[in-house]
Parts: sequence; structure tokens; C-alpha cells
Amino acid sequence: MSIKGWCPGAWRAMMSGDGLIMRIRPRLARLTRDQILGLCTLSQSHGNGIIDLTSRANLQMRGINEDDHQTVLTALHSLDLIDTTPEQEAKRNIVTTPLWQEGDLTTRLHAAIIDTLPQMPTLPAKMGIAIDTGPQPTLADTSADFRFERSATSLILRADGAPNGQAISEAEAPQALLHLAHWFLDTNGAAAGRMAKHLKSTPLPDDWQDTAPNQAAQPLQPGGTTYGAPFGSIDAATLAALLQDSQATALRVTPWRLFILENAKPCAPQGFITDANDPLLYTHACPGAPACASATVDTRHLARKLAKPGLHISGCAKGCAHPRRAATTLVGNDGTFDLVENGHPWDAPRATGLTATDLLTPAS
Repeated sequence: MSIKGWCPGAWRAMMSGDGLIMRIRPRLARLTRDQILGLCTLSQSHGNGIIDLTSRANLQMRGINEDDHQTVLTALHSLDLIDTTPEQEAKRNIVTTPLWQEGDLTTRLHAAIIDTLPQMPTLPAKMGIAIDTGPQPTLADTSADFRFERSATSLILRADGAPNGQAISEAEAPQALLHLAHWFLDTNGAAAGRMAKHLKSTPLPDDWQDTAPNQAAQPLQPGGTTYGAPFGSIDAATLAALLQDSQATALRVTPWRLFILENAKPCAPQGFITDANDPLLYTHACPGAPACASATVDTRHLARKLAKPGLHISGCAKGCAHPRRAATTLVGNDGTFDLVENGHPWDAPRATGLTATDLLTPAS
């Protein structure tokens, strides 16, 4: 098992069992019709035809041939889907609420933060920014370290791991972000790697946690022109067909294995989730073997058979698909499964050496 300590980008792709993984970070979590159709074409012509939705509202193509990396980069640049340099890509680790409207606070803040990124100090690779400035926050469970949210009366910037943030004006937002980033580094936050972990041992100044955010909104659900992808995995050809059939003009990505089509006719396509009660929407499973070199078990076939809320099937103890506590976690270990109850994939198992047959056989 190899822990990379960084996430794949487009410039800095990551090799997996099925080829290179190239991650695309859509600006404002939105792709135009031409961009998404172009991405589908690239996935089919240079990859294995699978596009993943990630937990940070990004997209990633899988199975890219190593020799095709530069060709795909050139094509992504022509689609305006990547930054000019790897350094720019690494800093633009921003997740936004997908329910923004043109010209609102979220879009204005996004533009201001983009302009500020060249001044940002170099932070640990996985650190990111959430612009969660709808009337109620929606990204509380999405990985981020610097969180722009709203309180009852103002905009706030909240350090992840702190319950409250600091009230700021929209004009003050860029400098407040820089201030908090420098505080993190000046107090040796780089050793912790993430803000929440750092705050467990280093107290945040009181003036950075004097204002509570609004109560979180209800989770977005599939239905209408919002579709779910089982395990966050999308067949590129099926997605392209949905774009054509629905006549959608754009697509918005979310961190919840859901995507939203703009100006679209509702459809009922095969392969996507349209029912909020579908257990596949709440079942987590990584690609498993042979797609991931760290995995020794097939995960998703079993996950479809056992699908239920609170189930996580992980190809190895890294738990990439759901690095959090789950009611039931099955962890691949040398071709069999370990069972972890109410824990993380790396926690001590209650049972080991279970086969898929064992797990699919009803208890007598």
C-alpha cells in the first residue's frame, strides 16, 4: 500500500492500476456543454472511458496512457479546463457551493480569491478553500481548511476544526485568507498538514472564532435535472448521451456524487441515480482491483450486492473513497476482507479473512 500524500491533478497525474489518473478542477464547479462533451471524448479516446466525481467537486479521467499525457494536457488547455502551469493548478484548490447564481456573493468571492492565489504562501498539498456562501452552508462535510461562510449578519472566514469564524466584509476576504494562511505556517501548521489537525494542538486566536456560521442546509438530493453516480463513477459515453438527450447547456459538479444539468429536460437514463432513496447513493466503494494497484479485492461488484446506507467497501486500509468512520467497513487484505464496525478502514477489525461468498451468504 502506497500513501502518496498528494492528490492527482492534470499536470501532475498519478499512476494507478488502470493507467494515469488526471484530475480536472472546474472553475465554480461548472463545465459548459462543449467542455463536458470534450472531456467525454478525451476519456474515451485516451482513457478507459470512466470519469469520476470526487469528494471535492472535481472530475478525474482514469486509465490515461502515459504516452498520451501531453496530448491530453494540450486538449484540456484548448477546452480551458486547466491552468497554465502546474504551480497555478496546485494553488487553485477551491470548492464552491454548486447552487450559486451569476453575480452573487459566491461568484464574486471566487473571482477575488483567484486573483489572490499568486500571493498565497505554499501550503501542504491537500489544503484547500471552501466558498460556501449561500444562505446556508452546504459544504461542512467537504474537505477544506479555510471556509468562507455566512453568519446571521455577515460573511465569515472560519478555520476548519473551529466551530466559529471571524466576521469580515467582502472586501476584506482576500487579506483575511492570506492572514490565516500565514498564521497556519507561522505556528508550524505544516507539520500537521491540515488545519483541523493543527487546531487540536495549537489554539486559534480568539478574534478568529467570535462568530457562528448559519445552520447547515439540507443535503442536495437527486431528482429533476440532478443525477447521482453510483460510487461517483460515470461512463463517459452514457454521460455524453445524457447531455444530448436532455439538451443541457452546462453541468455543475458537486462533492456528493451528484451533478446538476443546466437548462435541461428531465430524463430517466440508465446508469444514473434519480431516486433519493436508492441505497447506492449512500454506499461507498473505491475502484478496487485491478483498477487500483493498492487493492487486492473487487469492491464495486460486492458493493452493488450489499448496498445500504453506512456501508463502505475499501480495496485497502487507506480508505480513499470514504476516509471517515462508517457503520460497516469491509477492507481488502490480501484477497479477502476484514470487517470493521463503527470505525475507519485503518481501525482494528472485528473479523478477518472473509470472502465475498461469506459476505453474501445469509446468516443461518
